[in-house]
Amino acid sequence: MTDFSSLMRIIKKHNPDEIYNLAAQSHVRVSFDLPQYTSEVVGLGVINLLEAVKLHNKNIKIYQASSSEMFGNSIDKDGFQREETPMRPVSPYGCAKVFAYNICNNYKNSYNMFISNGILFNHESPRRGITFVTNKVVKGAVDIKCGYKNSLYIGNRNATRDWGHAKDYVKAMWMILQLDKPDNFVCATGVSHSVQDLIEYTFSKLDLDWSHYIKQDIKYMRPEELNNLKGDSSKLQKATGWQPEYTFETMLDEMIDYWR
Repeated sequence: MTDFSSLMRIIKKHNPDEIYNLAAQSHVRVSFDLPQYTSEVVGLGVINLLEAVKLHNKNIKIYQASSSEMFGNSIDKDGFQREETPMRPVSPYGCAKVFAYNICNNYKNSYNMFISNGILFNHESPRRGITFVTNKVVKGAVDIKCGYKNSLYIGNRNATRDWGHAKDYVKAMWMILQLDKPDNFVCATGVSHSVQDLIEYTFSKLDLDWSHYIKQDIKYMRPEELNNLKGDSSKLQKATGWQPEYTFETMLDEMIDYWR
């Protein structure tokens, strides 16, 4: 993403009908440690992609992976975040995503390109990196159950997130690019849970008392915390008919079974 000539070469070679840009340094906590690199890949890298497509073939459809992290702690009065919610990011990652979101809208309007932003809330699966809190908790709990460790260190347990399954969300990405016109869409389940909920459900499924094993470590706290995320995907559902198949519980059940 940081090498324009490489992007041009691969786009010319394959001349795709659609491009799904999921490339990122996507760990929010790491973005505080590597703000320059995060911004180069997540923000400026998108300009490289857009320019390459503009110069080669403006008919290529582009899906840009935007993020709920762009909203920060900005929440509508009903407790949801949607396409019109003001964006006030609280991390270098979120800031870079806002830039990418806006430059995509600019190129779409300026050059009549098909560029859609999918503002996806947290999406998980057994493939999620174990430094992310969902798989960190699930794998950690299974390790404890199997006797490999006796404690798990966590940051903010009160933060709430709208967690969905990656399988559902990738389907939404594809559906967005099959529409006749480009647009921006929130993709979320509309239900949020706290990290504490995640811990309690996972440990209870393994017949463990979480309070005996969970410890808090300040190094996992963000310099500026993002407290609550909950998305309203009614616009996406109306435009495409998309509905998530997984619930918070069935998503975690699959992850627990995988690590067991």
